[in-house]
Amino acid sequence: MARDKTLYLIDGTAYIHRGYHAVRSLSNSKGFPTNAIFSFTRMMIKFMKEQSPEYAVVLFDAKGPTFRHEIDESYKANRSAMPEDMAMQIPCIKQVVEAFNLAMFEKQGYEADDLIGTLAHEAVNAGYSVVIVSGDKDFAQLVSDQIIIWDPMKEIRLDETAVKERFKLAPGQIIDAMALAGDSADNIKGVPGIGEKTAISLIQQFGTLDALYDQVDTITKKKQHENLVTYKDQAYLSKKLVTIATDVPLSYDVAAFEVPQPDSEALYALFSELEFFALQKEFAAKTDLSDKTYTPVFSMDEVETLARRLETADVFAFDTETTSIDPMQAKLVGLSFSLTENEAFYIPVGHTYEDAPEQPDVHKVLDCLKAAFASKTSLKVAQNIKYDWHVLSRYGISIGGPIFDTMVAAYLLNPTQRGYGLDRIASDYLGHTMITYGEVAGTGKSQVCFSQVSIDDAVPYACEDADIAFCIYHLLEPKMKSAGLADLFADIEMPLLPVLMKMETWGIKVDKDALQSLSKMFEAQLEQLEKEIYAMAGEEFNINSPQQLGRILFEKLGLPTQKKTKKKTGYSTDADVLAALSEKHELPALILRSRTLSKLKSTYADALFDLINPETGRIHTSFNQTATATGRLSSTDPNLQNIPIRTEEGREIRRAFIPEDGMMFISADYSQVELRLLAHYSSDSILIEAFENDEDIHSRTAAEVFQVFPEMITDDVRRQAKAINFGIAYGMSPYGLSKELGISQKMAKNYIDGFFARYSGVKQFIDKTIATARETKMTKTLLGRIRHLPDIDSKNANMRNFAERTAINTPIQGTAADIIKLAMIQMDKALAEKGLSARMLLSVHDEMVFECPGAEVNDTAELVRTIMETVYPLKVPLKVNVQQGASWADAH
Repeated sequence: MARDKTLYLIDGTAYIHRGYHAVRSLSNSKGFPTNAIFSFTRMMIKFMKEQSPEYAVVLFDAKGPTFRHEIDESYKANRSAMPEDMAMQIPCIKQVVEAFNLAMFEKQGYEADDLIGTLAHEAVNAGYSVVIVSGDKDFAQLVSDQIIIWDPMKEIRLDETAVKERFKLAPGQIIDAMALAGDSADNIKGVPGIGEKTAISLIQQFGTLDALYDQVDTITKKKQHENLVTYKDQAYLSKKLVTIATDVPLSYDVAAFEVPQPDSEALYALFSELEFFALQKEFAAKTDLSDKTYTPVFSMDEVETLARRLETADVFAFDTETTSIDPMQAKLVGLSFSLTENEAFYIPVGHTYEDAPEQPDVHKVLDCLKAAFASKTSLKVAQNIKYDWHVLSRYGISIGGPIFDTMVAAYLLNPTQRGYGLDRIASDYLGHTMITYGEVAGTGKSQVCFSQVSIDDAVPYACEDADIAFCIYHLLEPKMKSAGLADLFADIEMPLLPVLMKMETWGIKVDKDALQSLSKMFEAQLEQLEKEIYAMAGEEFNINSPQQLGRILFEKLGLPTQKKTKKKTGYSTDADVLAALSEKHELPALILRSRTLSKLKSTYADALFDLINPETGRIHTSFNQTATATGRLSSTDPNLQNIPIRTEEGREIRRAFIPEDGMMFISADYSQVELRLLAHYSSDSILIEAFENDEDIHSRTAAEVFQVFPEMITDDVRRQAKAINFGIAYGMSPYGLSKELGISQKMAKNYIDGFFARYSGVKQFIDKTIATARETKMTKTLLGRIRHLPDIDSKNANMRNFAERTAINTPIQGTAADIIKLAMIQMDKALAEKGLSARMLLSVHDEMVFECPGAEVNDTAELVRTIMETVYPLKVPLKVNVQQGASWADAH
């Protein structure tokens, strides 16, 4: 019979389990686990691409017992229940299968294996070839000249020849060998004392299980003979259990398994929700610009006409195309504008490829556009407007009037997404797939600077950026109003943008000599540490190799293993493990010290050199408004928030940050702002009294919780009270507090209970906050910043507990972020109004750093204190520590 059609039978359940264990700790920004879905989906994409199946069906286990449980009630009795975070993903996995337009089957009382076995035999009888898509070796019993096994994840194919080579048996003999050996994973007992190798040997010798028992008395090994005879019934019972059924009553037509094209729209939407962005792009609809009018502007007459329209427009969107992602060094290549949806204009000013057409002069163009950008009435819309503002300001262009950053708006509406690129926003809100930079400029080593992109290609790409930003504005602006975010956006986030831009433009000076000295010092310390480590280990090894370090710690020194790596192929030597082992041996502590010094050397002492701007001689960090879910600012290139504050090395790095000659640094740091906000939110009388009387809040908590007199409070007792205070503010569980303090969970729970007994207002605040979050599925700050909590009622305890902790700490941490942003805005305004020359340089957590002429230090310090302490009214006073010095370290 000619077999020109192939049916693929996909073992869905096996790939769910395999994917779950292969990829760990993967979830979307809402906390929904996605590891099994992701791995399963990658397998499906690989399968669809490589096989282009004409006929396929995915088979799953059904819930509940199977016919095998009726044969043996102990079947799979040793299996633990499916992990909750795996079970949660199965409905999504089935959605993926549906979106691929593949048929699915499951049947009560049977496993996926049995459905595959039955369909395989029926398909062969109907004239099909069959490929079983699975990594389960049990399917080897089904292999024939028309049935093969393919594992796409390991690229293994098993036909009859391969089965014989691998198992040393014919496919039909495998069941008999499995009957003897059993399967501990499924609690199939087989014959005691007979493992896989012995079982294969016996079936090779006798041919079948029946023939073995017909000649069992010829077995010369006494114990083997005894067990075979004693457990004969168990062997035949095991054979029934390991045999894949081929006669399951199914009603189907193989033709119904014909595979149409995948539903790309459904897959795109699903991958967007799951945040599989790389996979999402594979199913993006081809960009359709047929309804767009994108126009290049080549003459100054056309520029002037466009400029007049922009000057009188209520709203316009714009974007810049440049030569670099660093705005401090980027040169303009072109500008795009949109005043109407689906219409945009591109003014090329710096395309320098061979045969590029003549373009208007960049300075004449900007002179013409200056009034439009400076207009106090028109709203300027842009994606990541701070970048464009930086570039334009270097050409003498100032942006006046109201601004709308689509990136910040999207962030405020959903602050837990992973990224707010315009392409992502367009996908989420418009279902639109944008032209990628790679499509016009190439990728990898072949990528060119935008100045080398042809204007014909640049026009649709650049115009689309402005057009989509314009469209997104009209969608997000009303959404922010309905979400109660309009004031936060208009009064804090947008006014903060020019402040951040000034700070980034000014940058901060670093002492090159000090950095070189630090680097040499760290290098010398690392060399000494290396010698000590080798001496203690008794040999030289690669300290940075987890495998080699694991061998030293756990095999040579015999230290107790803590946990395996994700792939379970080696010992974990992460920071938590080394910290725990440090209590038992000195070597792990030396390794931790080495890692810390190595990171400080590479990340700061060495890397800061490369970040010094050649034009300004200063370092210009970037402040990010959309990087944290709580609203806190973050910084990159360099990240100034990760410099250790309490270590001597960290202080030395801060000492390398210096003011210009004749200037001083002023550092202003909020004191315990989060605990003050906890007092405000909770209205707890003891907390409020302590802050009003300017008491040491940690000592007060120690006295309240541990019931000791103030003079009895030691540093260690205060440290424990401090951990409790901040733990409560962050929604910490007894488990978290027990790890923080190195105590039992029971004792940690007693501490927390003792805290709530004394600070009853805090307990009421927490309970009320969680209850409100359950009603609204969100939490918010005093100034209206929101955070969605879709998992507050999740059946998954970890996700639910995380949502509850988030409900508690977001109002506190988020309000702290809002307050320091308000203070930054007011300080920037006050410095200008009072004619002071001080410059705000940095904002790190609750700290602000200023560079100030020596003669203005006292006036500026007093102004900083006044503004920061009065910026927002609370039920307790805000307190600020203000210091000054000749370096960042000295001013802290």
